[in-house]
Amino acid sequence: MTISAEPTATPTPAATLSLALSGGGARGIAHLGVLAALDELQLPVGALSGASSGAIAATFYAAGFTPREVLKLLQATSIPRLTRPLFGRNGLLGLEAVEQLLARHLGAALRFEDLRLPLTLVATDLEAGESVYFSQGPLLPPLLASSAVPIVYRPVEYQGRRLVDGGLLNNLPVEPLLTLGAPIVGVHCNPINREAKLPTLRRVMERTLQLALSANTTARKAQCTLLLEPPQLQQYRPLDFRKASELFEIGYRHTLEQAAALRALVTND
Repeated sequence: MTISAEPTATPTPAATLSLALSGGGARGIAHLGVLAALDELQLPVGALSGASSGAIAATFYAAGFTPREVLKLLQATSIPRLTRPLFGRNGLLGLEAVEQLLARHLGAALRFEDLRLPLTLVATDLEAGESVYFSQGPLLPPLLASSAVPIVYRPVEYQGRRLVDGGLLNNLPVEPLLTLGAPIVGVHCNPINREAKLPTLRRVMERTLQLALSANTTARKAQCTLLLEPPQLQQYRPLDFRKASELFEIGYRHTLEQAAALRALVTND
C-alpha cells in the first residue's frame, strides 16, 4: 500500500512505545544498540517507522531478530561486495547484492503483514518529489527503495514510481506514528559536529548530505515525545561500518542513560 499524504497505521496500546528511526549510514547501527537496551529494560515497542538504515534496523527487529543477531549478521557481511560498481546512467551502484542478502535472511516473499510488529517504511518518489509510505504488501521493494541513496544507487522501480532513499525528504518519519496514541521515541543518528574538518571533496560531499538530511528533521524532532540523539555519533562517518561494535555500544549506553525518562513514558500513560 502506498500513501503520499496522510500515512496511517493500526493503533497500538498506549502502554507501548512507538519508534521512529532515522537514516545515517553506518551511524544507523546505533539503532541496534537502542533496541537492545529497550529489550533489556523490558520496555515494549508497539510500532516502528524507519528511513534508510533506520528502515533496515526497524525491519529486522519487527521480523523478530534480536538486535545483537543483526549486529553479528552485519559484521559477517562484506560491505564492499554490497557496493559493487554499476556504471549506469541512473546510478553508480547496483542493489542486487543487497537484495539477495535481505532475501536470504528475511525471505523473498516476506510481507508487512507477516511481521510481529506494525512497521511503516518511507521512500522518496524521485519524479513526484514526495515521500511515499509503505505499511502493507511485499516488504523487500520498499525496504530497498528506502535505502537507495540517490545518485549512488539506482532508483527502485516499484508500483509505477522511481523510488530512492526515504531520508532525502523525511529522515525521521514520525507521521505514521502520530495517530497511534502511544508515546513517540525518535532516534536520530545524525547529530552535527560543528567542529568537523573537511579536508577532502569526499568529506565535503558527506557533510552536504548530512546537513540536507538534518534540515528535514527539525520540525519532526519537536513532534517526538522523547528524542534520543547520541552526541558521540558526531565523531563517526556514514561509511564507518568497520566500527560497528562501537556504534552499537553508543546507542546502547545512551538509551540506558535515558532509562528513567523512557520508563516514565509508559507508566504515565
